[in-house]
Amino acid sequence: MPQNEYMEEHRKKFGRRYDFEELQRKKKGREPHKNSEMAQKLRGIKAKLHNRKRFVEKAEMKKTIRLQQAKDAKKKADDDEKVPDGAVPAYLLDREGVSRTKVLSNMIKQKRKEKAGKWQVPIPKVKAMSEAEMYKVMRTGKRKKKAWKRVINKVTYVGENFTRKPPKFERFIRPSGLRFKKAHVTHPELKTTFYLDIVGVKKNPQSTLYTSLGVITKGTIIEVNVSELGLVTQTGKVVWAKYAQVTNNPEVDGCINGLLLV
Repeated sequence: MPQNEYMEEHRKKFGRRYDFEELQRKKKGREPHKNSEMAQKLRGIKAKLHNRKRFVEKAEMKKTIRLQQAKDAKKKADDDEKVPDGAVPAYLLDREGVSRTKVLSNMIKQKRKEKAGKWQVPIPKVKAMSEAEMYKVMRTGKRKKKAWKRVINKVTYVGENFTRKPPKFERFIRPSGLRFKKAHVTHPELKTTFYLDIVGVKKNPQSTLYTSLGVITKGTIIEVNVSELGLVTQTGKVVWAKYAQVTNNPEVDGCINGLLLV
């Protein structure tokens, strides 16, 4: 093994920290403050180079925002559109029945919603759960004095190629009897229920830790595979996965019931 690959090797063997995504999110949130502090401290040629780089970045960002905010554009009406009866005044002849339509497609709106997390969900609020309700403490060691392990009491989802860590390093234990791979998802418009594969856990309202662990409780947003439903976008592309909200308590009912977010 090359000398500089020991970190990748360790990551492959033992995985990342359980709060890795949360730390990355916080680090990304601190970046603007760091940039601001650096811009105020730099002097001379370094300041000029930094300002030039920021100017280019901001110009690119403004251009992207301007493109997305072009709410509507003019387009000529189709030939089959209804022509108004009677005589048309001279000052209206050059308009040729121009109609206005929105440029922003539903796909961009949906991506924005995903980014902001502002879904119109069936269950907007859920009851908070205590740690004692979510998992129990497992005592380990020769005299059972160590109490750092936790056994999760709720239903969980783990990926296809999931491998447990060695017992010495595994803090959160997800029992295999409470692992689910499929969910009963109801389409609100078709009024039909489908038994679909779970792709992942998008957000657990209880905590980001439970999201990263794949814990599924009431109100959790999960991603399900809808390829067999034959849904297509406006451009004609097949939709492979969509989000659904869990509407029951899976650990009580023994199954996951959810409502598709259309």
